[in-house]
Amino acid sequence: MSETMTLNLLIWRQAGPNQPGRMVPYVVKGILADMSFLEMLDALNDQLVKQGEEPVEFDSDCREGICGTCGLVVNGVAHGPKNACTTCELRMRSFSSGDTITVEPFRAAAFPIVKDLVVDRSAFDRIIRKGGYVSANTGSAPDGNALPIGKEDADQAMDSATCIGCGACVAACPNASASLFMAAKVTQFTYLPQGQAERLERARDMANQMDEEGFGDCSNHAECEAVCPKEISIHNIAVMRRDYLKAAIKG
Repeated sequence: MSETMTLNLLIWRQAGPNQPGRMVPYVVKGILADMSFLEMLDALNDQLVKQGEEPVEFDSDCREGICGTCGLVVNGVAHGPKNACTTCELRMRSFSSGDTITVEPFRAAAFPIVKDLVVDRSAFDRIIRKGGYVSANTGSAPDGNALPIGKEDADQAMDSATCIGCGACVAACPNASASLFMAAKVTQFTYLPQGQAERLERARDMANQMDEEGFGDCSNHAECEAVCPKEISIHNIAVMRRDYLKAAIKG
């Protein structure tokens, strides 16, 4: 039988958006090394419910590192101590029995807290609505080889398109900038012929919306790249900025 762990948790509790919050200590027992971090929080909530206490609110959906819903700051690091890993993919084998683990929401003015560990990331949706798509009606899907695209361009576009919009880049950035997220959503079209018609307008409009949402500007700390679960490069920001500058020059 596998050994279990007992963990000391310090979790941010906040009743609502305009309510004061604080770190609350908990002890959770019977945690297996193969459990995910979210399963550990599920176990804590089961314990709290049995004790007649209110469970901890946190976001989750696919629990497979795909949807980007589950972002938490674990021990001061967005998504936790493991590289290229979302919170839901983080396994408890990364911790030891007796450890104290702090759990906080992603913090940014543009990500207001809804309750406990849940934040409102709808600002990302509004940025996408400003150009994170190709608006031209291209008809039905063409044959896969009808429009040849170079291997390097295809790889660059696919690497950018792996962004899951989790918001870890914002949580890690000292300026709470969404530049890596926005740049990935711009650059995924930059290398493809379908994205050329709206290329400059896309960069301009999405960057302007990012500013309107209250995100900070990028100052090249590269903390976003360090915590990105999909290892998206800050090279995307350079590509986006070039297009933004061209759009500004062209008016």
